Amino acid sequence: MDDLNAFLEPGMLVTHPERPDWGLGQVQSNIGGKITVNFREAGKVVIDGSRVMLMPASE
Repeated sequence: MDDLNAFLEPGMLVTHPERPDWGLGQVQSNIGGKITVNFREAGKVVIDGSRVMLMPASE
């Protein structure tokens, strides 16, 4: 399966399309399709990049 989030790098801001209540998140790492994101409202979450397409965001 393709990694839809391969372009994401640490420091980038993203949102989770299915969890807008999590707020803005900052990418911590992106290793082997597992993206660790620190969301304002949900804290640190590990996302499976092959299943969820995170959306780049701006402040």
